[in-house]
Amino acid sequence: MKRIALLGSTGSIGCSLLDVTRRFPDRFQVVGLAAGRNIGLLAAQVAEFSPELISIQDEADLPRLRAMLPLSWRGEIACGELGAQAVAAMPEASVTVVAIVGAAGLPPTMAAIAAGKDIALANKETLVMVGSLVMAETAARGFSLLPIDSEHSAIFQALQAGKRTEAAKIILTASGGPFFGKKTAALKTVKVEDALRHPRWRMGRKISIDSATLMNKALEIIEAHWLFAMPPKDIEVLVHPQSVVHSLVEFHDGSVIAQLGEADMRVPIAYALSYPDRLPLDLPRLSLKEWSRLEFFSPDTETFPAISMAYAAIEAGGAAPATLNAANEVAVEAFLQGRIALPMISQVVAEALQHQDSAADSFEAILAADQSARLWAESYIKKLPSA
Repeated sequence: MKRIALLGSTGSIGCSLLDVTRRFPDRFQVVGLAAGRNIGLLAAQVAEFSPELISIQDEADLPRLRAMLPLSWRGEIACGELGAQAVAAMPEASVTVVAIVGAAGLPPTMAAIAAGKDIALANKETLVMVGSLVMAETAARGFSLLPIDSEHSAIFQALQAGKRTEAAKIILTASGGPFFGKKTAALKTVKVEDALRHPRWRMGRKISIDSATLMNKALEIIEAHWLFAMPPKDIEVLVHPQSVVHSLVEFHDGSVIAQLGEADMRVPIAYALSYPDRLPLDLPRLSLKEWSRLEFFSPDTETFPAISMAYAAIEAGGAAPATLNAANEVAVEAFLQGRIALPMISQVVAEALQHQDSAADSFEAILAADQSARLWAESYIKKLPSA
């Protein structure tokens, strides 16, 4: 029985993970849940899974949550960042699943690492910000860190076809988002609801905007660099609008191994939870007969410069990846609020990278750089013309 502490339980990944555990009650038990402010859904999850510890983002929501919880539940409630860290490190858990979006996922991930937990990671920002520190800690402590992102799960699965040292190249696929084929001029007037309308995946607001700007793929390049110890020159991105091929690995004998499947996050989630086994999932199967064409294109890095910025951030090292992530989070929120146009997101990130301090040799230094980049980005945005 694998006992799971889940961070981000009310998000799309968290709900999909709970559906997997629901299907295999003999294999998985949910012992901890950490959520944001979707109190109603969290209360329903507590009623179904009866975790021992739960955490919410804002203490002000406690009275409303208590009123919704089942009278029979006798677990504990925590709040805020410390509450999420408590769930991440709870002694009863054998694996911690990090599905919190953005830099907010970093402190609880580090708490889980300090507690020696196996980790299933759906928070790419952790490896973007402190990839070298995280991978060094996991290697030193001897526990596992398995990816949940569909692309990195695909790479992880493809790597099982050979030795890690035989992998010559990683090919990350990108859907292209809702604006594939558009040019910068056309993006200046897009509305928030258009940017949130992903053609293939159902995702949260922040990650949907990242997909629209290809920043999601930029973050995945940095994540793949650390997760698989692959030099950036050997990581390629191809736009694949059908989202059937989730990523590929080229080995040094010329063989290319791909992982294909329907666009359903429950597949990589189940693999991360059950590895090295595969669970018998009753989900829609991929029918290649229904796909008469699978297309692959080089990304338009002039219209979508995020990918180029990712390679530059890896090359710069230090706090550059954390700066890229922090400035992007601030800019995405500004776009969602209608304060800036979509192309300005990349502009904010590019300018922030020019003003970042490259020194970052500790967890504390990275957090300081993150906060500095956020303040700088917000100040810069205030000087921009509104959308």
